[in-house]
Amino acid sequence: MSLAGTDVTAVVREVQVTLDATDPRALAGFWRAVLGYADDEPPAGFDTWEAALEAWGVPPEERGRAWALHDPTGSGPRLFFQRVPEAKTTKNRVHLDVRAAPGLSGEARMAALEAECERLVALGGSRLRRVEADGADEGIIVMADPEGNEFCLD
Repeated sequence: MSLAGTDVTAVVREVQVTLDATDPRALAGFWRAVLGYADDEPPAGFDTWEAALEAWGVPPEERGRAWALHDPTGSGPRLFFQRVPEAKTTKNRVHLDVRAAPGLSGEARMAALEAECERLVALGGSRLRRVEADGADEGIIVMADPEGNEFCLD
């Protein structure tokens, strides 16, 4: 698609990353631990999400259909987890790169990535493969969250 000759005014937009899940709250718990994010607070006037959902008449079987996290520093995107009936079946076309070794290179970088990989496996993630540096790019570790969504330790 070409935008040449088109008058386009760029507007900076905030983004939210949405992840499909069979158990949104559990998957959010994994990503909360990975990223240091926090659960979104319940709406004003409610002490808990459960109290809000009860007041709004949401049936108990529907109360686990979504969960959200945010970066407590305000710099990262909000993560929204939504229940879907089907399991993941193919490779992600979009994935997260978790910056676990910024500023490091060589063996120090890979050692930091390996340490973070061990921590995330203990939380329920899966190691898929290690990709070695090739001269143009530094090495990474490809992982999957508990529901199979791929991400990279970078």
